[in-house]
Amino acid sequence: MNTTIGVIGLGLMGAAMARRLAEAGWSVLGYNRTPREVDGVETLSELPEFARRAETLWLMVSDEAACREVIESLGEEGVRGHVVINSSTIAPEESSALARRVSALGGEYLEAPVLGSIPQATTGTLQLLLGGPDALVARHDDLLRALGTPTHFGEIRSGAAAKLAFNQLIGSLTAAFSMSLGLVQREGVDVDKFMDTLRESALYAPTFDKKLANMLDHSFDKANFPLKHLLKDIRLFTRSAAGQDIDTHLLIGLQHVLEEGVCAGHGTHDYSSLYESIVRQRPLH
Repeated sequence: MNTTIGVIGLGLMGAAMARRLAEAGWSVLGYNRTPREVDGVETLSELPEFARRAETLWLMVSDEAACREVIESLGEEGVRGHVVINSSTIAPEESSALARRVSALGGEYLEAPVLGSIPQATTGTLQLLLGGPDALVARHDDLLRALGTPTHFGEIRSGAAAKLAFNQLIGSLTAAFSMSLGLVQREGVDVDKFMDTLRESALYAPTFDKKLANMLDHSFDKANFPLKHLLKDIRLFTRSAAGQDIDTHLLIGLQHVLEEGVCAGHGTHDYSSLYESIVRQRPLH
């Protein structure tokens, strides 16, 4: 497929994805509501020109409101005849409404939220969680594989639902590990021995080692996935699951922890900074 890909949303992930597509040989344009430069990618400041030059519009923006703002700003002239691939993390019902709007404007819509962060985007090893028509997925297989491994979950809503399910695990696993690590530290248990035992057990998840150093060093400044975005996704999961008669009481505490972290100034820090709200610093005597 010979086409120009227009990436809308040049934040941490959008910029990394745009660079990866360009490095893989695709013609790529970039657009950000607040103008931003990306190495190796031509960026435009006007949406009408952007839509005229890009056949495929790939969204990677912060939330549903931003998605809707982009689609309405493009209007029928900017959407008609285009494929809109949406990698933003939004609720299933929000994605379904966007799909209907894109269709009404004469475009086609494909869900493609991703599992992974900047390192995986850079190396083309993301997992793409697809929701949409079979034919549309097949038509874009080469493009999708430039970023990683696509998995087609089914119709619109299914990709968005899978993404929220995975991100709920990110939050819950990180909070659970923070509590266990905190007790081990406070009781004077050898952390290395604890981790060695954990790694050999059925309880182990690789994310524990991925975030262990951050927690031990209280170092959270380098964020591939900021805490404020995890809070947004846990709220989305809670709302979506409640609508499906799934009890989400366990997430009330997690939301509180995340809100505390954002209020404490960790909003732009790595999501593992939720450890600081769980294992609280003791006052000096």
